[in-house]
Amino acid sequence: MSLSDPRFVALSHWLNQYFADQVSATLICGDASFRRYFRIEHLGKHYIVADSPIDLVPISPFVAMAQAYKTVGLLVPEVLATCNEQGFVLQTDVGEQQLLSVLNPQNVASYYQQALNLLPTIATVTHTELGPLTNYDAEFVQRELMIFVDWLVNKHIDYTLTNNEQQMITNTFAALTQSAMSQPKVGMHRDYHSRNLLLNEHELAVVDFQDAVIGPITYDAVSLLRDCYVRWPAKQVHELMQYHFQLIKSHQLIDNTVDFETYQHWFDLMGVQRHIKAAGIFARLYHRDGKRGYLADIPLTLQYIVDIGSQYPQIAEFSSWVSHVIIPRVEQLSAANQAECNV
Repeated sequence: MSLSDPRFVALSHWLNQYFADQVSATLICGDASFRRYFRIEHLGKHYIVADSPIDLVPISPFVAMAQAYKTVGLLVPEVLATCNEQGFVLQTDVGEQQLLSVLNPQNVASYYQQALNLLPTIATVTHTELGPLTNYDAEFVQRELMIFVDWLVNKHIDYTLTNNEQQMITNTFAALTQSAMSQPKVGMHRDYHSRNLLLNEHELAVVDFQDAVIGPITYDAVSLLRDCYVRWPAKQVHELMQYHFQLIKSHQLIDNTVDFETYQHWFDLMGVQRHIKAAGIFARLYHRDGKRGYLADIPLTLQYIVDIGSQYPQIAEFSSWVSHVIIPRVEQLSAANQAECNV
């Protein structure tokens, strides 16, 4: 960061005023939005400060969710100060090691059970001081699914859909939406995965929760277990699905009449919905925001769609289409881009 970055200059000035001292901020990451995060140290203590351009990323949802999650006992960053004019949020540092960085086949079950154990608590948070959380309704689901068509199909691979393909997509999206809407609704983090869980001694800290909504009971669990950034063996995922199923039953978050087969149907189709959306978002992050790194995450999301979708008749045609039409074109484009980079 330098004097040529006016937001960083303003951030440094704000921090110096808050601490009544000169402090230096070190960029640690940006996320999939327009936010940036910096770590600072002052008198032996570490802090995180988020830089969220206020016209693009409002800070009030994060502040409100942080308080709501803290109230129910979740380990989350505590907001220490905000600059509403610029969009700066100073918060406590709850950890610098993402769960993803320590996972391996031997410990993933233990860590994921620990993460799943937090979901019944997250489920109880359905409002903040700003009011009720947004409802993840059918319109919301359809809007997210269309990101795939708009950004991956139309923009990224520049593919023109036939009338039959458009109808097939419409039917698939309707089936996924219907499944999502048939589930019990709870407080939902909406981006619950191993990059948004931080190690803090013997606890897991939860971050990146500002987009929380009220939505389907399986959404956060499938976000974790069928992570867009890492894939685990089907046997392990199935065992963890059963763990979550028993967990939410014990907390009376689903009716006792719901059997595991129904739960798994919800879980699998919820995962396909999320991976369709994610593939589109990764393409959008590249084309709209210039974040090339997310292109590497598209193949895994598409493979999930192929493997899981093929098991369900109502979306099997879409799954096959992704396998035979979309993936080859994505791979061809990736190879062409790589060859161009090597020139």
